[in-house]
Amino acid sequence: MTATTPGAQDAARTAAEAKARTAAEAEARTAAAPGADAAVARDFHVFDTTLRDGAQREGINLTVADKLTIARHLDDFGVGFIEGGWPGANPRDTEFFQRVRKEVPFRHAQLVAFGATRRAHTKAADDAQVQALLDSGAPVITLVAKSHDRHVALALRTTLDENLAMIADTVAHLRAQGRRVFLDCEHFFDGYRENPEYAKAVVRTAHEAGADVVVLCDTNGGMLPAQVGAIVQTVLADTGARLGIHAQDDTGCAVANTLAAVDAGATHVQGTANGYGERVGNANLFPVVAALELKYGRKVLPEGALREMTRISHAIAEVVNLTPATHQPYVGVSAFAHKGGLHASAIKVDPALYQHIEPELVGNRLRMLVSDMAGRASVELKGKELGIDLSGDRELVGRVVARVKEHELKGYSYEAADASFELLLRSEAEGRAPRYFRTESWRAIVEDRPDGSHANEATVKLWAKGERIVATAEGNGPVNALDRALRVALERIHPELAGFRLTDYKVRILEGRHGTESTTRVLISTGDGVTEWSTVGVADNVIAASWQALEDAYTYGLLRAGVAPSE
Repeated sequence: MTATTPGAQDAARTAAEAKARTAAEAEARTAAAPGADAAVARDFHVFDTTLRDGAQREGINLTVADKLTIARHLDDFGVGFIEGGWPGANPRDTEFFQRVRKEVPFRHAQLVAFGATRRAHTKAADDAQVQALLDSGAPVITLVAKSHDRHVALALRTTLDENLAMIADTVAHLRAQGRRVFLDCEHFFDGYRENPEYAKAVVRTAHEAGADVVVLCDTNGGMLPAQVGAIVQTVLADTGARLGIHAQDDTGCAVANTLAAVDAGATHVQGTANGYGERVGNANLFPVVAALELKYGRKVLPEGALREMTRISHAIAEVVNLTPATHQPYVGVSAFAHKGGLHASAIKVDPALYQHIEPELVGNRLRMLVSDMAGRASVELKGKELGIDLSGDRELVGRVVARVKEHELKGYSYEAADASFELLLRSEAEGRAPRYFRTESWRAIVEDRPDGSHANEATVKLWAKGERIVATAEGNGPVNALDRALRVALERIHPELAGFRLTDYKVRILEGRHGTESTTRVLISTGDGVTEWSTVGVADNVIAASWQALEDAYTYGLLRAGVAPSE
């Protein structure tokens, strides 16, 4: 189907004139775009939509300050385009565009405003929403348009020809105002399967009106890679437009679908940091970019930027207040973690035997996990990671392996508690564990008050540097009270403790025979503002297990701070 109404014909003529008038200007803007390599920006686009589409994830609520911070991170990463939101649609996005131009001096990215084509049976020049896009000051504008005929009829409630006229008129108007335009074809793949000629007419109309890129959107996320590849290849051949891909992850194939589109000729990829987005999310931009750079050999980021990927991923997760996904490809803390003894033996010979890339290429690192599955190679490699050479002492390695397996049989988990493992390793290698205090006793009391509240108090008695110390403290729970009492007792002697903070606390009830008498495992994460470490305790009650983990946490922290053991 093609545009045949007089309105559509007029819009097409206006679009052709605008395209001819602004082609040279668009080329000049592209060549002068921020970034170390303008040729890369022309050849291939990395387009981030975390601030717009990613913000639609359940549980994410970004303030303007959050959006400005994330924009800085994305620019540091070197993406070519950052879609900031929909100016005029809500006050927050409008404020963001007002502030970002003053507060974020982009070095690599161009700012993008998102909005819709004009309303039916009006002119783009008279549409307030279109004017808001211009008022945003963004040099690039992404328009969303319907490419599924049923959506045109049921959602827009207009004719197919009028929809094409809306696209042509809006693109041409924005181009005439000196803006670069991308067009997102919403529900493109579903629409293509029902009415391929109309879907292609949308692409052709946008291209002829002057859109730099026409983005094919798998809005419902239901496509598979082979389907995406075949459709992109056909549309590219039939329209001659420069094509992009925007994939949702409802089938778990968003990254694969994005790369399939690239294989078929798309030269513009859209995604979000860590795959954030509506429902199950969008294509995760990090594995897409890593694949393009490391697997395809396509340069899409500034020099050295890929090595910042893990840091950027975790920094953005902190801003949106979501725990970084530990098993995320490339950037997860478990992405290059090895547990099995067979793997460790091979990695000892050559890490490439069980790793598809060097972790450092994406700013990550190899981690050896020590558990009851550990063999000698695992322990040797873990020791090397911790700066302890065990390669010449088979007897020592054997003792460490035996202790690990004995402890894990009781419920300890050293793969999640590197700090406790290092203390165990040092106790075997040096004959005793480093000690900064010796516990005489401790107790925690929980008082149930008549008003329903609880009072938590703990007392610790210990020795440090030849001095017997007794300290009492209250807390918002028995473990917190113990933590505070331990600090009260030791901070005078070891002021380094003032900088320690418990950052995470996990309890797991292990399998047991007597119900509430089951063994308890506690994992504690502690930080000093620079890094974090994890420790483990196991006992027949949660308080005793917590005390063990606290002792290890403070001991390791002081050891890491360079304090000489005193006991």
